[in-house]
Amino acid sequence: QVQMVESGVGSVQAGDSLRLSCEASGRTFTIYTVAWFRQGRGKEREFLAAISRGGTTKYADNVEGRFTISRPGPKVAVYLQMNRLKQDKTAVYYCGAESRRKLRSDENWYPYWGQGYQITVSS
Repeated sequence: QVQMVESGVGSVQAGDSLRLSCEASGRTFTIYTVAWFRQGRGKEREFLAAISRGGTTKYADNVEGRFTISRPGPKVAVYLQMNRLKQDKTAVYYCGAESRRKLRSDENWYPYWGQGYQITVSS
């Protein structure tokens, strides 16, 4: 089994930058791709970015150029740097992981999830 935990700063203002962290524990050697999603109140979970073990990345069109996903080292921590956050992006941010060696934007592809981290973006 793999356990994921998200962390970061919980409240920011529109236009600010923020870095989220995702730590994994358990059978981390099985993880190939780690992805970030967010889910606003009453909305579907939305793909943001994914990164493979080898460093290949994939971004949603609406965040490319503003968000950066990185995988800095062997401890399987993944960061999501978010710049110029918009007010309507208050949401719970989740990291997910998979072992089938594909970068996918479909949330159903990822069997391992963290509990989520609430980010509030105020005006």
